[in-house]
Amino acid sequence: MCYMVYMSTDCPDDLSLRSSDLVRFAKPSSETCSPCPPMLKHQHKWFIGSKSECSCTFRHLHPSAVQLGFGAPEDWCPEEQDQIDATRELYGILKEIVQRGQQVEVLDCWIGDEEKEATVIGVSLAEVPVDHFRLFEGYLFALEP
Repeated sequence: MCYMVYMSTDCPDDLSLRSSDLVRFAKPSSETCSPCPPMLKHQHKWFIGSKSECSCTFRHLHPSAVQLGFGAPEDWCPEEQDQIDATRELYGILKEIVQRGQQVEVLDCWIGDEEKEATVIGVSLAEVPVDHFRLFEGYLFALEP
């Protein structure tokens, strides 16, 4: 199974130009991934891949661990440096878009679960430091500045 991260925004920027080795933006299509989940409401939709081409090389929390919330990497739960670096890079791009006043929502799910209901939560990037940011499986983040 693979994680899939999707984004919708009212920002018209071509985010594929921001792609790197760690974070890859692509328009959702049957060639790049599953179709974009219908719960994403903004006009511009993106699949956010990582080094692994799916979205596995980001920091994720399993639904059973969401009570841990946002947090920095811990010794008792080792994370790969690529996951940490990719998530930091993604956070920077998301924060830049939100700070410009654009709407952004991000969905983290398993491949094949794109049409399942997700828990929607507001996430203020001003309150969540870059080193604490991680995605929650089965959750849609409505990002706030």
